[in-house]
Amino acid sequence: MTQTLKLPVLPLTDSVVLPGMVVPVRLDAPEVQSAVDAADTTDRKVLVVPRLDGRYAAIGVVAVLEQIGRLPNGEKAVVVRGEVRARIGTGVTGPGSALWVEAETVGDEGDEGTVTGRTHELATEYKALVVSILQRRNAWQVIDSVQRIADPSELADLAGYAPYLTDEQKRQLLETPDVAARLTLVTDWARHHLGELEVTEKIQHDVREGMDKRQREFLLREQLAAIRKELGEGEPEGSDDYRARVEAADLPEKVREAALREVGKLERSSDQSPEAGWIRTWLDTVLDLPWTTKTTDNTDVAEARAILDADHHGLDDVKERIVEYLAVRARRAERGLEVVGGRGSGAVLALVGPPGVGKTSLGESVARALGRRFVRVALGGVRDEAEIRGHRRTYVGALPGRIVRAITEAGSMNPVVLLDEIDKVGSDFRGDPAAALLEVLDPAQNHTFRDHYLEVDLDLSDVVFLATANVADTIPAALYDRMEVVTLDGYTEDDKVAIARTHLLPRQLERTAIDAGEVTLHDDALRLLAADHTREAGVRQLERLLAKVLRKAATKLATGETHVDVTAANLRDFVGRPRFTPESAERTAVPGVATGLAVTGAGGDVLFIEASAAEGQPGLTLTGQLGDVMKESAQIALSYLRAHGAEHGIFPAKLERSIHLHVPAGAVPKDGPSAGVTMVTALASLATSKPVRSDVGMTGEVTLNGRVLPIGGVKQKLLAAQRAGLKTVFIPKRNEPDLDDVPAEVLAALDVRPVQDVRDILAYALSAAETAQAVA
Repeated sequence: MTQTLKLPVLPLTDSVVLPGMVVPVRLDAPEVQSAVDAADTTDRKVLVVPRLDGRYAAIGVVAVLEQIGRLPNGEKAVVVRGEVRARIGTGVTGPGSALWVEAETVGDEGDEGTVTGRTHELATEYKALVVSILQRRNAWQVIDSVQRIADPSELADLAGYAPYLTDEQKRQLLETPDVAARLTLVTDWARHHLGELEVTEKIQHDVREGMDKRQREFLLREQLAAIRKELGEGEPEGSDDYRARVEAADLPEKVREAALREVGKLERSSDQSPEAGWIRTWLDTVLDLPWTTKTTDNTDVAEARAILDADHHGLDDVKERIVEYLAVRARRAERGLEVVGGRGSGAVLALVGPPGVGKTSLGESVARALGRRFVRVALGGVRDEAEIRGHRRTYVGALPGRIVRAITEAGSMNPVVLLDEIDKVGSDFRGDPAAALLEVLDPAQNHTFRDHYLEVDLDLSDVVFLATANVADTIPAALYDRMEVVTLDGYTEDDKVAIARTHLLPRQLERTAIDAGEVTLHDDALRLLAADHTREAGVRQLERLLAKVLRKAATKLATGETHVDVTAANLRDFVGRPRFTPESAERTAVPGVATGLAVTGAGGDVLFIEASAAEGQPGLTLTGQLGDVMKESAQIALSYLRAHGAEHGIFPAKLERSIHLHVPAGAVPKDGPSAGVTMVTALASLATSKPVRSDVGMTGEVTLNGRVLPIGGVKQKLLAAQRAGLKTVFIPKRNEPDLDDVPAEVLAALDVRPVQDVRDILAYALSAAETAQAVA
């Protein structure tokens, strides 16, 4: 039955009072004191209302002031006992300064029958949960009080004492008159809290177990130390330190387990055992590896390209590939896609090109552009597979392979590793290092690279591998297939002058301690050095000549001169006479000599093919250390002219003699089909007694029908043609797309003519020869 009461309001800002609760309330606020003073006119009754976050609840509790006194700390307080819920109505006037309202009492809601049965079920469940919580706190007296409570409403309101409930949750209970709904709420909250307690207890139990285990291990180790002392063996030096270092190190879980096993072996071994030294070396190697250390990549594409351009002139293919890699990295980082499927974001590039074009130094430049550390692994002459994968620990003096040592030296798991001279890796009875590199350079496998010495997985998927090679022919096909190949074909004359001016000259000025104002090296002198004093694809010899010029200049400055001027006119005083001059006109002045183009390990070069004939038994003699393929090309050239000679004005009798075909530089082995058209031209020149034009070069494989087939190395051959002073170059028609890679200044200096039939070459090279010589 409801009642309407006129009561003063006692607001609570830091707690909630439910019916049946007896709690002390501090008299530290004026409105609380006013409500207590006004209660003398209402049979000591007040309406206790929670005011949380400045907002009054819709329902309060009619409470009786049981006692007014002081708390143990001396503060004034009043003890209130909640009786029944009351819904707040309108404000009314009353004595004193307290806030008065009309309140209508609220009884417990809920019907009889099934609802009552459900209510008792909830009450029983909640009581069991409360008892379980109190048992974990050893509150046995409170458990007895809870067990004696039979009224479901009183039991639900008992949750007002629960310390694990927030004031907001208690306010929700206060505003829920329905008993079943209240019991549902407190049951869910109690069940959740009990689950938290169980998890907390389990964690505490595990911590205690771990502490007990460590204490037990400590006692056992102390006993073991005492036993060793009695035996006169002593504790292995550094074993305690290794255990602490392993436990403190940030290692992958499986690596940590393996390291702790080895520490256990070390602790059980004696000083006299050689195994102790092997274990210490292994542990030092594992602890020195930067298992979780990585540097942050520089994702500024423009800055990276600026760094690459500042360090190297040209080499646009490599620079573009690195910039593309950085651009992709930056986009993946923006979208949170740094690692997919456990794979890292490394790269495997192979830089193939002649010596001196900057392959090795490019590795350092790439590392600087990426913001990564750089380490170089020299593979030239390596013949043992264990050099790459490491030796097994069964061998005395075993060490990890070069890859593991490179990662340790770099100090991070994502360095730039330069595999220098990968084409010069050998193989013998000790294994094939190139086969061991297959796993290292395979992005699908190298995230679990396993060194024979470590015998734990090492993740190389974040490493950027740069391999360098002079020729790709000696690289095994399987290894070559795993790398993205970028070809560096060499520099043009303009490139060499620019490199000398911006890179080589400043470096040599610093080495010779000469100020830039003391020596002036004119561009015409640099161009003469590059054209007539060197004949190379790179710039190493050019740098040596620059060093020689500056040493001569330093000598002049030391003898009293104040300034040295180096020009094309006086360059001979510094480096001597030119060593390389165009010889094509001299060599092709007689019939039977044609100028071909070839590719060597040092880049492109011109190749002269000479033919002569003498009376005697018809046949073909070949000299010049020619390979089988080149010998077959000579036979094909001769067979073509015998079959189609009449088309070119050749009498059959001219070729039915003892013909000798020679390729000069006899000490150098030569092979390949690309000299086929040159051999046809030389033999046709011999048979017609017409010399070949001196400014014409050619390359291409020839068939028995005179078709010109594609060959390789077009860019290097055209660079060589330009260096040799040729003006017209014939290449196979199917090699025309390769001209896209040739520098524009080379194409401007040469008349490159793609042809499909050798007849086109003979028609131009022989018929125009007389005109060219007359002009000369």
